[in-house]
Amino acid sequence: MDTLSEKDKFIGIIKDHKRIIYKVIYSYCRDAEDRKDLQQEVIIQLWKSLKTYNDTYKLSTWIYRIALNVAISHYRKDQKRLKSNTSIDEDIFRIAEDQSDEEHKDRTELLYHFINQLDAFNKAIIILYLDDNSYKEISEILGITETNVGTKIGRIKKLLKECFSQLNN
Repeated sequence: MDTLSEKDKFIGIIKDHKRIIYKVIYSYCRDAEDRKDLQQEVIIQLWKSLKTYNDTYKLSTWIYRIALNVAISHYRKDQKRLKSNTSIDEDIFRIAEDQSDEEHKDRTELLYHFINQLDAFNKAIIILYLDDNSYKEISEILGITETNVGTKIGRIKKLLKECFSQLNN
């Protein structure tokens, strides 16, 4: 395979899976410039790793895994740098624009606000879960057992329910 066709194949992969990449980037970066940096880091890492892609895994699983690993590393560096900054960026998660029920929209925004308070690993788990990935897919992406995924999702759900309960009281 010549270099040009490798580049074309890679560009096609990025275009086909840009939603995954953007979702991870928006979940871990608050600042627009940081998102650009993270996007570049993810794409570079995907390019470097393309030759080692194992086609026994779904391509989307492989992309999630790389994007999340890069994002978590970036997030940890960013947290050290911005330890005192606790503001919330409302653009972290994009909510469907066609939602007509204002209360539902408010609760959804609140849910994502609570999710943003989770540590990097738990945030990755719940993002994958909300994106309708199976426990098996989540376990492959994050490198943990399916049982561990189920346990962690159960704990995260319980924590999120407690957050909502505290608001209602």
